[in-house]
Amino acid sequence: MIETKDLTKRFGTFTAVDNINLKLEPGEIYGLLGPNGAGKTTTISMILGTLVPTKGEIFVFGQTLSSDPFAIKRRIGVVAESQAFYREMTAWEYLMFFAELYQAEEAEPRAEELLSAVELWDWRNGLIGQFSAGMRRKLGFVRGLIHSPEALILDEPVANLDPYGILQIRKILQAERDLGRTILISSHILSEVEQTVDRVGIISKGRLIIEDNMHNLRQLVGGRRRIEVELVELPNSLVRHLEALDFISEVIQDKSNLTVYTSEDRDYRSDLGTALSQQGAIVQGMRAHEASLEEAFITITEQHIREWAGEREHDDN
Repeated sequence: MIETKDLTKRFGTFTAVDNINLKLEPGEIYGLLGPNGAGKTTTISMILGTLVPTKGEIFVFGQTLSSDPFAIKRRIGVVAESQAFYREMTAWEYLMFFAELYQAEEAEPRAEELLSAVELWDWRNGLIGQFSAGMRRKLGFVRGLIHSPEALILDEPVANLDPYGILQIRKILQAERDLGRTILISSHILSEVEQTVDRVGIISKGRLIIEDNMHNLRQLVGGRRRIEVELVELPNSLVRHLEALDFISEVIQDKSNLTVYTSEDRDYRSDLGTALSQQGAIVQGMRAHEASLEEAFITITEQHIREWAGEREHDDN
């Protein structure tokens, strides 16, 4: 379990993190999101003990981080966005080096299991200096899990990975969650976060502005769905007719293709198909999508930035 209470960090007069309260449970994957400069990295640095808070407390495994930081950190696995590699080492030597630092038990079978899961087993004796960026990313991920940590903190864990590599990492994280690990992920790849995490917290201007599961986040941004429609051709006045329907909130046209946003979180494809047919449109294809994490993220952060700017203007007056 990882918990922060009133976590704050100031650099001079600038408040980078402002009274953030987080509580991550065992067996949970938590996504920490925010625009650049929002305070994510500062928050993670304080949780890892590499940055001292100005105010507030951090609890890991029920203990304050300051009570025994060395022992607590040995129980945490970290995958940083930027990682240092010993390029003259083989992948196996690298993993065994860190396993010894962590005094990891059964390191060799653990390394074999993880390297196989990310399809690096055949490269275990290869020099890291000859690895691609994606291979190094996978190796760094394996290093973070080599000691079977009880909690994982990952910053951009799937950067530089192809879709198949991303799927490999996702499967491992889900398996670790099922073992009761507490997992914190910070990533800009929102589509992957959406498929991986159980809950999301969004930081903006140093504040935790919302924290919820994906279903509730979709409801907060209107719970609407997006329907992509491909037409043979676009009849005159079709868009205007569709926008007048009660179940449609917005229509975006791109040549003969339409993006239709519904006013509620329901599958309106049948109703939309009837409306299109009545207007003489010939449909080639139609796909429905729920509101995405990206849409929720943009809506929520833009609203908070407007409110924050209003507060600053009020204070200046």
